[in-house]
Amino acid sequence: MSEKASSGLKSDAPLPLVTAVDRIAIAVRDMKEAEGIYQRMLGREPSWRRTDRVGGTDHVHFDLENISVELIAVIGPGIWGQQVQNFLDKRGEGILVLFLRTDDVVATAKGLTARGLSTIAMPEGEGLGLDGSRRHWRNTMMPREASRNMTIIVCEPGASDERFPAPVREGVPRNEVISAMDHVVVMTSDGDACKKLFGDQFGIRLALDHTKPEWGVRQLFFRLGGVTIEVVEPLDKTKAPESDFLWGVAWKAADIRATRNRLVAEGAQVTEVARGRKKDTEVATIRPPTCGIPTLLIGTIESPKE
Repeated sequence: MSEKASSGLKSDAPLPLVTAVDRIAIAVRDMKEAEGIYQRMLGREPSWRRTDRVGGTDHVHFDLENISVELIAVIGPGIWGQQVQNFLDKRGEGILVLFLRTDDVVATAKGLTARGLSTIAMPEGEGLGLDGSRRHWRNTMMPREASRNMTIIVCEPGASDERFPAPVREGVPRNEVISAMDHVVVMTSDGDACKKLFGDQFGIRLALDHTKPEWGVRQLFFRLGGVTIEVVEPLDKTKAPESDFLWGVAWKAADIRATRNRLVAEGAQVTEVARGRKKDTEVATIRPPTCGIPTLLIGTIESPKE
């Protein structure tokens, strides 16, 4: 397979039906433990907490500059609790849902359906936070088999809802916290099918599609609202997943060495900082526990001042 590149700017490219990656939802077994892991990793306190007793789930949110992280744990019987439990029983902890944002969920649902991705806009939902604050949303529902067996939800947040950045933990310097996501990784057995899903149906800009025999993969990079959705297809079909899934994340670190040192001092296992594959970047891998998610820190190498 030869190397291919796409600017994503072709005149016949489909119009985007989503505006941003809203959040990733992570299924966890123990909320207290998971909250501690992400407080340490991000260097922040949660932004919002809520309990859905009817749905059977507990939720903790960390709102960052370009995305939110939502931890979800089962607390009892309920339709959502059962779905989370089924995921945990089958896959273990990991990314349960990719939420994509829109300004008009009804129009987006109609547009996706017209592009062959049967989607229904649901009634408005509301969540009451433990601090008394409320958040509102309208979501879409689509069959998992239509979205490569991944749970992808398009959401329209409430227009009047306020989101505040997750507070920096006391004693943590600003340059040692994580403020944004660089990319989220999808593992697939069929890059062309993902190209159709994310590019043709959702209308997300394909910035690069290339094959790297030396790494044994084909990679597709879709850019949306400051976040990259990276799709990875193994060239060796025996290594391809049986079904597509949301695999890993990379977090942006303003000062990757300071962030890495803070994490190590707080008891995390983090590799030494090394040159990244992308030009002018440095990376370090955060070892488990990460709630089942391969996790990378990525920083930018400063150009020498003249």
